[in-house]
Amino acid sequence: MGVGTDGFCPEAEASGGDSGAAFPGDSGRLPLETRRVLVQLLLGPAVDGRRQTKLWPVLVRDEVVVRERLHELFLELVIDHEQKVAFTRQVTADDTEIPVLLRRANLTYLESVLVLFLRQRLTQADTQGERAVVSLPELLEHLSVYEKDDNVDHARFVKQRIAAIEKAKKLSLLQKIRGADDRFEVSPTLKLLFPAEEIMALTRTYAALAQRTGTSAADDEVDEGAESDTGGEGDE
Repeated sequence: MGVGTDGFCPEAEASGGDSGAAFPGDSGRLPLETRRVLVQLLLGPAVDGRRQTKLWPVLVRDEVVVRERLHELFLELVIDHEQKVAFTRQVTADDTEIPVLLRRANLTYLESVLVLFLRQRLTQADTQGERAVVSLPELLEHLSVYEKDDNVDHARFVKQRIAAIEKAKKLSLLQKIRGADDRFEVSPTLKLLFPAEEIMALTRTYAALAQRTGTSAADDEVDEGAESDTGGEGDE
């Protein structure tokens, strides 16, 4: 019978209370609430402690066993206790063939530009001790400067701007603020998904794309996306 370093024993916990069989024939040994954490991590893109107040304390309590279960699926648990965010990332190994469970979210040029902008706003807000809040008009205006002067299909570019913002929302990089239809908070998860070195690489990548001729930069895909399933977050 294994006991984690935090004193959590899944076999013992599963023997009583709400941790019993969840369905007929259930042979699982983890408590029901711990399973919910695992499912949310697999659904992605993250567990957000500020929004998912029931899941976060369970994750913190059972971090050791959750990490173990994810390792069995070749996944790594990335957790920031200070920001109260956690997500899964595909593990890699040079000498082992690892089956890939998670999909990479490839970003177009406009999407990568937006990610960089959001990451910069998050850094600025952290420095000032504030929440990183952006508005829809602000996002659209920022993306508008990347339209080529000789673009003959403005309507298509407008759609691409909207699509970039919708992609950020789908990946939960932008989280809607209650009571405000056009204002969003930049998710702290972005700091973990794109650390400083990744942002530098991303900056160099789309700077190079911007110098290309004969193609529309907005159509190019940049393989700098987060290793994450694109499923939405639950409201636990």
